[in-house]
Amino acid sequence: MNFTTPLLQEHLKSSAKLINFHGWEMPINYGSQIAEHNTVRNSCGIFDVSHMTILDLSGKENLEFIKYLLANDVASLKEECDALYSPMLNHEGGIKDDLIIYSMKFGFRMIVNCATREKDLAWISKIASSFEVIVKERQDLAMVALQGPKSDNVLKQCIDEISFSKLQKKKTFQGIITKETMITRTGYTGEKGVEILLPKEKATDLWNNVIKAGARPIGLGARDTLRLEAGMNLYGFEMDEMISPLECNMSLYVSLEDKNREFIGKNSYIMKKDSNDYSVLKGMLIDDKAIIRNGQKVFIENGGMNISGVVTSGSFSPSLLKGIALVRIPEAKSTKCFAEVRGKKIRGILGKPKFMKEGKSIF
Repeated sequence: MNFTTPLLQEHLKSSAKLINFHGWEMPINYGSQIAEHNTVRNSCGIFDVSHMTILDLSGKENLEFIKYLLANDVASLKEECDALYSPMLNHEGGIKDDLIIYSMKFGFRMIVNCATREKDLAWISKIASSFEVIVKERQDLAMVALQGPKSDNVLKQCIDEISFSKLQKKKTFQGIITKETMITRTGYTGEKGVEILLPKEKATDLWNNVIKAGARPIGLGARDTLRLEAGMNLYGFEMDEMISPLECNMSLYVSLEDKNREFIGKNSYIMKKDSNDYSVLKGMLIDDKAIIRNGQKVFIENGGMNISGVVTSGSFSPSLLKGIALVRIPEAKSTKCFAEVRGKKIRGILGKPKFMKEGKSIF
């Protein structure tokens, strides 16, 4: 079945180049991918992310269900619209998906990837069958993301004064609900911004109002370079069902604080952690504008021996004007590394798997 976003007609009116993205018609760009990237870093961009899968969870045992389903612990969510990032593991400790979950008056709202929609729904339904819980997919909702240092200036022109004032008091991973609209301080770019969930029929008006207020539409191409600069994982690249959170910089989002809480994959995760036998995710900054791609090998020069790893994502960084990559590789003291591309050694350095945060280089 071929889905289209509720904003497709708006995309077609523009110069957007559309591609099939896991059954959705999505804009890869609206003209210049680099210009769109820089817009988000310096001003404000808007993304149509209505392809994400939105699930509402309610019922007598929904809390127990979520505590068992997710590796992170929703006990930390105190107020309505508080959010939590978490891996969802299989029994072997591999990552079935990464997601954001929100505390709601009716229970919880969970947003998972569209690429994993079918297997996620099957898995969640299977686990839910052992609990008194109702899982409802919200195909009636659209989702847009407003990202960039000027996002608040744009948003202020598009929502009522009381709602904007309430939102100003919220921190990252918190939000508000105003009428049928949920606005949360989350995003996938490393920039200040919000994600907005609202009824599909209201999405086009919001989109047009945001554009009039000064935002620029952003496609999937810039979304990928932005998330890569911010060190944010992409399912199927940095993580999959064979990869542990320990191997993709996600151990921070596995909560072992409540020793009495059992969750799927817990024992496998702890065993791997205790073994200390796993590779880790590093950032690689390349000395020039060369680009290394997913799947290419990277080597650390370590006392005359080469330790090898693999690129999970790589691209040119429009912010740093250099090649960057995320690399899964064993821990080593040396940070000097290289990749071989068409017989040429591409040299770089390894560091933390994040390059940019809110417009500033942090590598």
